[in-house]
Amino acid sequence: MKIEIHPLFDYLLKTTGESPEAIVGFSLSRSPKLKDFIKDLDPDLSLDWNNRSFQGWPELREHVLRQANLDGRLSTDNVLITAGAAEANYLALRQLVDAGAEIITETPGWPQAAVLAKGIGAKTRIIKRRNEDWAFPLEDLAAAINSRTAMIFLSNPNNPTGRMLCEKELREIVALAQPHGTYVVIDEVYAGLEWTGTRAPSIAGLYERGITTGSVSKALGLQGLRTGWMISPDCQVIRDALILRENSSEIMNILGEAIAEIALRPLRYETAMAVARAEGLANLEQLDAFIESDCDLTWTRPEAGLIGLACLPDGIDSDDLCVKLLRSPYRTFLLPGSVYDLPQHIRVGVGGGPDVKLTEGLQRLSACLKTM
Repeated sequence: MKIEIHPLFDYLLKTTGESPEAIVGFSLSRSPKLKDFIKDLDPDLSLDWNNRSFQGWPELREHVLRQANLDGRLSTDNVLITAGAAEANYLALRQLVDAGAEIITETPGWPQAAVLAKGIGAKTRIIKRRNEDWAFPLEDLAAAINSRTAMIFLSNPNNPTGRMLCEKELREIVALAQPHGTYVVIDEVYAGLEWTGTRAPSIAGLYERGITTGSVSKALGLQGLRTGWMISPDCQVIRDALILRENSSEIMNILGEAIAEIALRPLRYETAMAVARAEGLANLEQLDAFIESDCDLTWTRPEAGLIGLACLPDGIDSDDLCVKLLRSPYRTFLLPGSVYDLPQHIRVGVGGGPDVKLTEGLQRLSACLKTM
């Protein structure tokens, strides 16, 4: 079945050429430059595949396990390097969900699973997070899961609310999934950017049918590398994903692997994450203060990650606001909540460091709101 475009991607496609002067809602950390990696790159590096493993550089896979706190528990055989977390999610869904099966996913949430499930011919059951605090309603999951449920797909931290599932909640999800043999896929692209508490355990370390996906895109700002991963305790899941990848993107891009391996080296990773956390927290404090002021927005402050949802005053439609804000004299990018079926919300964010001109963007948002 033909894959249909989701409103989120449709909006991004339509606004790509607008060249905003400020961004309120940047979704990844400030991106490094290629020059930051040049001295660590081997000038004799062959740009053919790595010639050691179709699953990705072994050193890179070791780093992936380490950052997920799974080293010593799983091996590099349990990791597949992919073209971003999006490909990892695709490979899992395409290989593990058949036409006529059911999947469970969340809203608001990363929409990829629902889009792909429809294309596969699977039935999707949607669990709605409630906008009082965006908590995941486990009781609704318990009511939705059944023997036909092939997969539960979630993000943790949640994309786009920043709400986290703690270890207790993750174990409760496992307890619901296990009797049905249901796979649990959790996208962890924002893991490591926790503002309250510590990083939650990866599902691949909690459940034999748990699959963790992630990438260097968000927390490290390396979206352009298109380098991510899938982690599963079941090596057959990894092999099946590898077989499908052989018939799509085939093998990883070697330069992406090489730079990602450098970025995930322990000392370099911790240094980069410290900078990302500091810049993200500074922007988060500024955004929180702005919303707490007299701008008439309300929100539940994210527990982790770089984005959150803010509720607009009554009578203001997110599409109308975002279109107006992108035009002169404001020239500021903002994502409407309508892409998550929440037309009275906007997606705001704290990524990008100082480059996104958040202060100027918030001033323009405030001025625009007063005209609505």
